[in-house]
Amino acid sequence: MSDSTAPEFSGWRSFFWPIHGHELRKLLPMLLILFLITFNYNVLRTMKDTLVVATGKQSGAEVIPFIKLWIMFPGSVLLTYVFTKLCNRLSREMVFYTMMSVFLLYFVFFIFVLYPWREVVHPHEFADRLQLLLPAGMKGFVAMIRNWSFSTFYVMAELWGNIVLFLLFWGFANQVTHLGEAKRFYAILGIGTNISGMIAGQIAVYISRTGMISFIPYGSRPWDQQMLILVSIVVVCGVASMAVFRWMHTQVLERDKAEADKLSQGEVKGKMSMRENFSYLFKSRYLIFLAVVTIAYNIIINLVEVLWKYQVHELYPNPSEYNLYMNQVMVIIGALATCTSFLGTGNLIRRCGWTMTAMLTPIILLVTSIAFFGLFFAKEYFPIYAQGLIGTSPLALIVFFGTLQNVLSRGAKYTIYDATKEVAFIPLSQECKIKGKAAIDGVCNRLGKSGGSAIHQVLLISFSSLSLSAPYVAGFLLAVIGIWMGAVSSLGKQFDSLTSGEQETAAATPATSEAEPLLQG
Repeated sequence: MSDSTAPEFSGWRSFFWPIHGHELRKLLPMLLILFLITFNYNVLRTMKDTLVVATGKQSGAEVIPFIKLWIMFPGSVLLTYVFTKLCNRLSREMVFYTMMSVFLLYFVFFIFVLYPWREVVHPHEFADRLQLLLPAGMKGFVAMIRNWSFSTFYVMAELWGNIVLFLLFWGFANQVTHLGEAKRFYAILGIGTNISGMIAGQIAVYISRTGMISFIPYGSRPWDQQMLILVSIVVVCGVASMAVFRWMHTQVLERDKAEADKLSQGEVKGKMSMRENFSYLFKSRYLIFLAVVTIAYNIIINLVEVLWKYQVHELYPNPSEYNLYMNQVMVIIGALATCTSFLGTGNLIRRCGWTMTAMLTPIILLVTSIAFFGLFFAKEYFPIYAQGLIGTSPLALIVFFGTLQNVLSRGAKYTIYDATKEVAFIPLSQECKIKGKAAIDGVCNRLGKSGGSAIHQVLLISFSSLSLSAPYVAGFLLAVIGIWMGAVSSLGKQFDSLTSGEQETAAATPATSEAEPLLQG
């Protein structure tokens, strides 16, 4: 295969579909697997928020930072550790099936055991006593313990993105895709991701509008049955993704000697371990800057989203209404991201370079966050006549601009950020890809969200409410965006050097016996 998109593509085909006919047998099953995984990701993303924010007893958006720091970060470390141990004992294909099964079995256990028995297993009396002993700013911590089964669902739903999507799928995709293909494939894979978000949102919106279904003997209110239906869809899609993954291995990769050789070369020499994975990261400036980009993005998105979800819950306290609104937002995000993918992502990377493309995401987050926080701070100064003039309440207006910020930032994430981050792994050696990606996507991703959560927790304990802590959140956000942009600039220089013609051969060479990753200097 050629790494070039080159002259055989017409102008329009080069723009919208720069794929050779013989590449479809690899691209299409990858696209279907990614579609199913991201469909689940989008369904779970709104469900988990509705559970902990609008369903849990005495809970709200304040619980999210505590869950992310106290449960999710240790959980991500644990599952990444399990992933590395499985990689030492099983083939990458069997690791995929094993990790997927862990998630799917948990969701089945939750919907048929934990959720129906929630009033029995949740320690409400203990939580009430604990609330009397702790300061008001620890309300989220108490809610996390009070509704512990909802907290574990939130964690597993969130880790679906980290473990299944990024470690399992993208780790596999980076292993069987070379740089020339990635620059063409990944934009199209991004389109599939965004379309899955639109479809997931539309299905969830339809289900959220249904009332009680008499012939389903489950739950006492519409939201209970809606959860049962959504979890059932997640399980079916998960099983289907494993079936397609198996078909791709037997019908595509095992029949293609070059791809089979690539897979065998991608196996890690020796035993993987968390310590060795982070040794790879800390010894490579390239991986360090990539980790900084990952951590910075997750800190920022967490800082902004907690405040936005707090406002949405104030506007829509009913779980079904909250879930309906969040799914409508997901549909809009998917539509915007799909249009952006069709019109620009792949071409930006190929024509404008990695650095310029990667810099767009922090710029978008900077501009939209300034608009959201500016309106948030100005809400107290809205006079009565101004509310009558705009025809809506300050809360509804803040929710609208927060939604706009979320739509644009998520749209940029699913098209620009994800594509540039995954392309940045391609020039590395196979061993460096696996170990570096396990450290960055398995732990650093969570570290960023936990860092944002830690900031929120300190501010909540200090000021007792999200509203009073908002000015300090904005200050942290601006500082982290500056660090992010600096890391993108430095990483872009090294990426350009690594992918230049003189160094492509060296980039494909595995790391030295002393585990020194690429680009030390």
